[in-house]
Amino acid sequence: MRELFLADGWHVPRIPVGDWFAAIVDWLTNNIGPFFDFVDMVVKGAVNGVASALTWPPSVVLVLIFGALGWWVRGWRFGIASLIGFALVDGLSELPSAMESLSQVLVAGVLAVLIAVPTGIAAARNESVSRVVKPVLDFMQTLPSFVYLIPVVVFFSIGPVPGVVATVVFALPPGVRLTELGIRQVDPEMVEAGEAFGSPPRRILTEIQIPLAMPSIMAGINQIIMLSLSMVVISGMVGAPGLGSEVYAAVTSLKIGQGFEAGIGVVVLAIYLDRLTSTLGARSAVGRARRRTAAA
Repeated sequence: MRELFLADGWHVPRIPVGDWFAAIVDWLTNNIGPFFDFVDMVVKGAVNGVASALTWPPSVVLVLIFGALGWWVRGWRFGIASLIGFALVDGLSELPSAMESLSQVLVAGVLAVLIAVPTGIAAARNESVSRVVKPVLDFMQTLPSFVYLIPVVVFFSIGPVPGVVATVVFALPPGVRLTELGIRQVDPEMVEAGEAFGSPPRRILTEIQIPLAMPSIMAGINQIIMLSLSMVVISGMVGAPGLGSEVYAAVTSLKIGQGFEAGIGVVVLAIYLDRLTSTLGARSAVGRARRRTAAA
């Protein structure tokens, strides 16, 4: 097709964007290598620490802990379902791999939340920041997820660190967008009431805007966690341990049973995390309604 196009005699000159990007990656690798080494050390230490904590208890105790947490957060039905789900994962001998994946999800999710929430607040309170952030988020959301893996492998080699870093970048946009949306949707009259009582901007943000925007912020955190889990599975291609590496190994060797068992582990983990975070978001919505009633 390209030869037919060139045969017409006119074409747009090739724009070497890929060469420019490769040059930028090479420059970063050669000039700020110690920074990447520091990030590698911190992230690897965090992932290994969380994974060790999650895999230290016996599997039966771990299953009971997940069931009790589900019971406490969402009710006895979800607690029993969680108990059955993680018992099934343990029966498939996938619980250690599931905990490896969960450790990466937790580390990536915490890092993404620490970046996304302040960025969303800044974008909501400053139009200039919002105009700069929006096209960057559009680019991040539309870029194929596999593309994130290429530069991070160059920076951090293979293992859990490139998977976590790529996951953080991939999961950021919904957290930023929903945080900004929640802050902007706060009733202006509530903000004006705080200003009328002489509250400084920082206090208005922490005691009025953020509490009232918490349902939207929690929805963003829910999306961050779910995207982190999906990306952690993809990160198995670059050597990240856990369920993702098992799925990738099953795909490359056409082991249908192994891939299906690892997939069940991913499903159980995804449903569990989704229901927990959505319940916390619903509770924050109830708290928001109560605060509105008290203010009225």
